[in-house]
Amino acid sequence: MTTTTGRRTDRQARAVRLGPRSWLALALVSAVGVAGFGWPFLAPPASSLNAHAQDAPWLFAGLLVLLVAVVAATISESGLGPKAVAMLGVLAAAGAALRPIGAGTAGLEPMFFLMVLSGRVLGPGFGFVLGSVTMFASALLTGGVGPWLPFQMLAMGWFTTGAGLLPGPDRLRGRAEVWMLAGYGFLAAFAYGTVMNMAGWPFMSVLASNISFSPDASLPANLARFAAYCLATSLGWDLGRALVTVVLTLTVGPSLLKALRRATRRAAFEAPVTFEDAPERSPAHPPRPGR
Repeated sequence: MTTTTGRRTDRQARAVRLGPRSWLALALVSAVGVAGFGWPFLAPPASSLNAHAQDAPWLFAGLLVLLVAVVAATISESGLGPKAVAMLGVLAAAGAALRPIGAGTAGLEPMFFLMVLSGRVLGPGFGFVLGSVTMFASALLTGGVGPWLPFQMLAMGWFTTGAGLLPGPDRLRGRAEVWMLAGYGFLAAFAYGTVMNMAGWPFMSVLASNISFSPDASLPANLARFAAYCLATSLGWDLGRALVTVVLTLTVGPSLLKALRRATRRAAFEAPVTFEDAPERSPAHPPRPGR
């Protein structure tokens, strides 16, 4: 059996090439995720959903667990071979090991820069699975399992997928690419913190304060409450996460990008595998004794 890797080109290999079914599954789980994160803003004040403000996050959490699993299975069926699974295990383990470094320290979360670079090199399909699996593994490692975990898995899947969808993966290289990834990491770190605030904010309604969710308030009033909640509770954390992501991307990023691309080329995820028959010896030229 021989593996044809071909001549090295500028085309960046992908661990998983998403097919139509995988894109559809990803779009569906994202739609449910948007509803799960944003239902306080989507449901009108008179909606019966607001009467269950304390139950809705649990319902969406249970639903997201199943949907994220379905999407991961669908993407895996699209071509997540043994070599890609091995790469997934190594990167997920590294990400899970990095997360506890900043546990309890405002914003020091080095895991995020690894997700950005991995999603960039290995593509959006691999990125979604990697982000979800890494967050799940790190939750088991740190004891952070709870109703918020499915939301974290989906949000990290989005975070890593976005890096794989950035433009110019086959042409943009060098400092320009690193600065683009740093800028994406900065903005996405704030976006991740914001959507996770949306997942936990409805639980704050029991505090009867001017920053908690109010089922009876109008959409503009709840948006103002949510903005005040983010400023008061998570702005410093999100800023720290964004700055750490930028610093690590600019300093360690170039070397790690080269290492990931070298590993991807050697793994030859997209190389076609062909089988060839062994050449037959001509009877007119039998092998000489002793040879």
